[in-house]
Amino acid sequence: MTKRLFSLSLCLAFGSALATPTAIIHTTKGDITLELDEDKAPATVANFRRYAEDSFYNGTIFHRVIPGFMIQGGGHTADLQEKPAREPIANEAHNGLKNARGTIAMARTSDPHSATSQFFINLVDNDALNPGGADNYGYAVFGKVTSGMNVVDAIAKVPTEKRPPHANVPTETITIQSVEILPEKNKEAKRK
Repeated sequence: MTKRLFSLSLCLAFGSALATPTAIIHTTKGDITLELDEDKAPATVANFRRYAEDSFYNGTIFHRVIPGFMIQGGGHTADLQEKPAREPIANEAHNGLKNARGTIAMARTSDPHSATSQFFINLVDNDALNPGGADNYGYAVFGKVTSGMNVVDAIAKVPTEKRPPHANVPTETITIQSVEILPEKNKEAKRK
C-alpha cells in the first residue's frame, strides 16, 4: 500500500511539473521561452496569458533596457505610444518567488497594485525588488526563462538613449512579434 501511495504521489508530482504553462516571446532578436508559475502567481499568469492570447503584445517593444538590472516591455509601440491596457491586477509578489536573474516579473508604478501588461526580465539577482526591499510590496515574479537567456542578454547590450519622457530606450527597435502560449498537453490528457 505504501508503494502505491508513493507511486501515486510521484505520478501526481511529475504530472503537475509537466503541466506548467510555457510561453514563447518571439522577438526580432530571437525567442525567449518562459515557464510560468501558475501555482504561485495564478492571477498574474492568467493576466499575462490573456494579453498574449488577445495578441496585445504583438508589435510592442522592449522600451526600457538597463544593463545590470533588467529589460522591460509589453506596453509600448515602436513610436513609444503606450497601448491602452486592461484594469490593473492585485500584486502577488508575496508568493515566495524572488527577482533572480532570468525571472520575469510585472512592471508597476509606485502603486503596488498598478500592474497591467508590462513585464520585465531580471538580468541579475535584484533583491531590492523583492517584498521588503525597496518597498513592502515588491514586484511580482510569475515565471522564469528556460531558454533564450542569450537573447535577453543580447537585448541588454543594445545601446540606449533618452527620448523624453522616456530614458533607457534602445537605439535599435526590439519588437515583440508575438507571445505564444503553448498548449498544456498534460492537463488536456487528464481531463479526457
